[in-house]
Parts: sequence; structure tokens; C-alpha cells
Amino acid sequence: MDEHYDVIILGTGVTECVLSALLSVDGKKVLHMDRNQYYGGEGASLNLTQLWEKFRPGQPIPTDIGRDRDYAVDLIPKFLMANGELTKMLVHTDVTRYLEFKQIAASYVYRDGRIAKVPATEMEAVRSQLMGLFEKRRAKKFFEFIQNWRDDNPTTHFGLDLDAMPMTKIFEYFGLEPGTRDFVGHAMALHLDDSYMTRPARETYERILLYTSSVARYGKSPYIYPLYGLGELPQGFARLSAIYGGTYMLDKTIDEIVTDDDGKFVGVRSGDETVKADALIGDPTYFQQSVKGKELTRETAKLVRAICLLKHPIPNTDNADSVQLIIPQNQVGRRHDIYVAALSHNHNVLPKDMYLATVSTIVESDKPELELRPGLDLLGPIHEKFISISSLYEPVGQGKEEKIFITRSGDATSHVETIVEDVHDVWRRVTDGKKLELKKREEGEGAQVQG
Repeated sequence: MDEHYDVIILGTGVTECVLSALLSVDGKKVLHMDRNQYYGGEGASLNLTQLWEKFRPGQPIPTDIGRDRDYAVDLIPKFLMANGELTKMLVHTDVTRYLEFKQIAASYVYRDGRIAKVPATEMEAVRSQLMGLFEKRRAKKFFEFIQNWRDDNPTTHFGLDLDAMPMTKIFEYFGLEPGTRDFVGHAMALHLDDSYMTRPARETYERILLYTSSVARYGKSPYIYPLYGLGELPQGFARLSAIYGGTYMLDKTIDEIVTDDDGKFVGVRSGDETVKADALIGDPTYFQQSVKGKELTRETAKLVRAICLLKHPIPNTDNADSVQLIIPQNQVGRRHDIYVAALSHNHNVLPKDMYLATVSTIVESDKPELELRPGLDLLGPIHEKFISISSLYEPVGQGKEEKIFITRSGDATSHVETIVEDVHDVWRRVTDGKKLELKKREEGEGAQVQG
């Protein structure tokens, strides 16, 4: 391989494939490699045979759960916000032509020992069990404040400052109860923990607006999901990259990351071939060994996840075919939220009459599976269960000196907003601080979504 590339990318997760497509469109010569035979890397969508090979090698697959090809089980399930940035990237880059989406039927939150639907309409808000009558009035005023805020109109500010005041002060101003703060902060603003309370309120304001505008886009819930599994996303972006000259190589061993004497990236060796490039981007699983004695990644946490096959919808969700359910940390005495993502055959990821629920959280004790109990207890009888514990990694440095830019591991959340943050972060590092900007398309264009 004598060819020289601008960028080599290792791993075909969503983050890596989005970056590959964006860099190819930007005119860069990209080579994309993966050790696996399939797209998606650590976040691939597996058929039944692959699922058993990964979690129960050598064991026979039960005959009562359908055909191999009817399954596309996400190892790291994620839903897209209908108005979120990844959806905008899909539309902007025209990757939507390769994909079709279906709505997630409902968003739920765990509160006071039971689950309740996060209201998607004004009528649902009035009938919601999440709040008593007086709290509903206070919450209504809070949401009207969020919707009506205009930066250039002080009369909409009520004397509050989103950039100077922490979110906790805004909650206090409207007198919201702790349970309401939990549901706003974790089920709508999708914060991972309560540290947002002490940060400027602007961040939470923007997240709530994203949630409400996503609900308004298609109704029912803010989330959409690609038919045939999340593994379709990296493949869609890979196709776009290929149109702009990107080269893909699957099932390729990565034997060595070659650097010069100063530790600066030179190329990647696979077998007796070395391919050279100016820069390297990759998922952290490719950087577990030190390079020239320098550690490039560090473990930030461990994640426990249970993939559960069910023969019924999740109880108390009005027989919804798909659900996003968040159990806020405070509700179960934890430091991290528990996420439940549920899908059905309507999303072309399972045979008829089977349901898939994945429960995940960050490990806080020496009994990880027990930490999933609050989520597992909500599922009813579980037909098959696959437990995995994995380490989450992040890059140690910016990567500019070594010209090695590492992405973050897929986290416990069941939405893609953290992936988008990572795409922006890596793009800035690779392009010397250039901001990633997508040109606006005509209003009205969007992902193809089935009702």
C-alpha cells in the first residue's frame, strides 16, 4: 500500500462513520478500517447467531424465539431526537435516502415507585400523574417561561439571567418540587447527573427546547429510530463517505500504530502492509496499548447493560411498541440514572410477538447486575437476558502532538446527543479549532419517519 491518506479512521461506530463522511465531504482523502466483519464497532446490531456467539458461545439457540435474520439487536441502543443535531446531519448530508425511521411511541420517567408518561401534549400534561394540581400550575408557568424567553426582550426574562444564574435558581424561582426538577432535568433535558444544577441555566434551557421541539415535530415522543437497527446509521454514513472517495476495509487486523521517534503518527500496520496518513482517528478500543510508552486513553467508568428478550410489551406503558424510560438517580438512591430502551418487531429488529428491552447504567458497586434491578423489575417476565460489563474510555489528551485523535466510548444513555458532542469535539481537534457548521437546508426537509 503506497497510497498516502489525509486521515485513517479505525472503527465503524456511529461517531467514526459520521466523522469519516464529514471529512470526505470536506475534501479529505479518508481510509476507514475495522477489525470486525460488520459495521458499528462496539455498537453494532447483531443477528441471533452473532448475539449467541458473543454472549453464549457454544450454546444452542432456542427454537421458540424466531429466525436468525429477523433480529438486529443493538449492543449500544440509542434513539435519535427528531429535531436533534444528528438528525440534522443525516438530512444535511442526504444520508436519509439510505434510511427509514420509525417513531418511538412514548417517553416515560420513574417517579415515586412507579412509571409515568412524560407528557407530549398539553392535555397529557393536565392529566399527568407526575404532579399534583398546584405543582402543575407552577410547572405550566415554568414551561411558558422557557417557551416565551427571547434574548432581546427583557420583559420575557422575569429578572432572571440564563447565562449568569445556575439552573437551581430558576427552579427555585418557580417553586418546583424535587420530583419535578428530576423529571425536567433527567427525562427532558437528558442530563446524566445533577451537576447541571450548579451550571448556568442556558444549557438546560436549550436542552428543554430541543426536547419540546422534537416532540412537536412528529408528536407522541421526541425520539425516532432507524428501521433494522442502529447499525444502519454507520452504514449510511459509510456510503456517503464512499461517494466522496472514502475507502472502507472491514475484517482488517490492526497490528501496530506506527509512529516516528517523537511519538507522532506515521501509519497503521496490518500484517506486512503499512498504510500512511497525516492523522489518525479511532475508537478507544484500538488504543489500549501505550504508544511509545505513552498512554493515550484512560478508563472513566464501567457500564453494566442487560439486553432482555421479552414476549410482551413493558407493563404499565399502555402496550407501547417502543419506549424510552429514564429512572433518575435520586429516585433510587444512586449517583447515575438508569436507562431503559424498548423496541418491537415494528422496528424490524425482532420477529413478531417478541420485544427487546435494554437496561443500562454506570457501575457504582461490586455487584453491577444488582444495580440494574430497578429497571429489570419494571419489565415483567424476562425470556432471555444477556449481561455485559464494559469499560468506558476517553482520550488522555487532545491528540494534536501525536496526530492521533481518539473518540469516546458509547455511554449508558439511550439517546445519541452525547455522540453528537463527541463528533464536534473530535472535529475541532482534527481541524485545529474549526467549528463544525452544517449549511441550513430548506425548511420542511426531514428524516422519513413512519407513524
